[in-house]
Amino acid sequence: MTDLFANLALGFHTVFQFVPWTPAFPGGVTIPIPANILLCLVGALVGTLVGVLPGIGTIATVAMLLPITFGLPPVGALIMLAGIYYGAQYGGSTTSILVNIPGEATSVVTTLDGFQMAKQGRAGPALAIAAIGSFAAGCIATVLIALLGAPLTRFALAFGAAEYFSLMVLGLVFAVVLAKGSVLKAIAVIVLGLLLSMVGSDLETGVSRMAFDVPELADGIGFPVVAMGVFGFAEIIRNLDHGAGADRSLVQARITGLMPTRADLVASTPAILRGTLIGSILGILPGGGAVIASFAAYTFEKRIARDPSRFGRGAIEGVAAPESANNAAAQTSFIPLLTLGIPPNAVMALMVGAMTIHGIIPGPQVMQKQPELVWGMIASMWVGNLMLLVINLPLVGIWVRLLRVPYRLMFPSIVIFCAIGIYSINNAAMDVVLAGAFGLVGYWLVKHDFEPAPLLLGMVLGPPMEENLRRAMLISRGNAAVFVTRPLSATLLAAAALLLLLAVLPALRKKRDEVFVESEA
Repeated sequence: MTDLFANLALGFHTVFQFVPWTPAFPGGVTIPIPANILLCLVGALVGTLVGVLPGIGTIATVAMLLPITFGLPPVGALIMLAGIYYGAQYGGSTTSILVNIPGEATSVVTTLDGFQMAKQGRAGPALAIAAIGSFAAGCIATVLIALLGAPLTRFALAFGAAEYFSLMVLGLVFAVVLAKGSVLKAIAVIVLGLLLSMVGSDLETGVSRMAFDVPELADGIGFPVVAMGVFGFAEIIRNLDHGAGADRSLVQARITGLMPTRADLVASTPAILRGTLIGSILGILPGGGAVIASFAAYTFEKRIARDPSRFGRGAIEGVAAPESANNAAAQTSFIPLLTLGIPPNAVMALMVGAMTIHGIIPGPQVMQKQPELVWGMIASMWVGNLMLLVINLPLVGIWVRLLRVPYRLMFPSIVIFCAIGIYSINNAAMDVVLAGAFGLVGYWLVKHDFEPAPLLLGMVLGPPMEENLRRAMLISRGNAAVFVTRPLSATLLAAAALLLLLAVLPALRKKRDEVFVESEA
């Protein structure tokens, strides 16, 4: 414990240290500046902006900013890139709540209750709880990084290809359980998502599949394209179909308060703690850990709720749990990176690239040879989370005012921003056309009582699921029994089968359908 406090003291000293800076203009006086604090603030601001703006992903942003880190000190560069990553988790909830567009894959579940709260005039409490939950989860997860880094990494190392595949099957079953209506419809939507994830080139051979000789589909269909379509454009079509008047705003209900009430905080606190625990555990696992964490946290909250019918209609726990889970997972995903040098996701792989640029070899030796780098980054997460809370809470009032804008002005702006965001990713006009097509698909799905959220989960988990399936089969020389003979894999598959059984059993199906009967609005 003494070592822990000494290491944290070293980390905070690294974060708060001042470095001399001389302005470029002639006669500039050298002044000391808190460089790492400023870089942390820049990362948090850029990350929030990335999460808020539809279509601009964390991976693309970090990749674009990598060249900038050439001229920065190693600690400052990594602090800034880390701030972008967990800052994007904060920002992603904003558009999910306000206009039903998930800014990040991890914010898909937040749309289910967050947007319903906004429509009821409670966007302020939803945004505030998302920020508070994210802050609490980030702080707790950072403590876990400091305390349990090595043990949790050993747990992650117990996962092989078979276990990862089984974990992703469990994640897809979570999506079936939380989808409203028919179980068969939920499974059909997930299968559609898996099929969409396979469009493009084969992972192993590079052979084109399901691209139908269309050059624009050679690299596959991106998550932002589908997300903007089935959520953003589809929601616009649905609002216009419901007769959104020229001078009516998106929210017809009176906007009550900007901050959560005492009752909101009492209801949200246990959900935040449970979401943090689930996210902290799943975040260290490669391949969609944060995405699975948000779905798992939401499903768990709905399962233990006294009145599950509130979920999907504006339950504040439905915002608190997934937002806490995805932020906790974003923080704990640094554990395998810092302790073993193993990147659990694409953003962490880019962080490895940033470390390599500065001549740092990721792995266990870093903690011994460059402790100021590791503990400086850990300490910066506390500072960054506090900054994000201070940044986001005052902005709640500004975001809520957007809901009062007449819809005739709102929906063209949403379309333009979505189109710009999608086009900017690959500079491809075809992506914008595809997003429009998926808008029609999303509208059709909603009209016929299909839940769009599982489709996106299928798309996100499809590639790593296929990769781990192939790897497991290669290791076992084609013996499919490997998935049930390995204890951890068998446990995960058994949990998935049990959840699916609970959703399908006739005695429970009737109750489940009653839970998801939507109120006539």
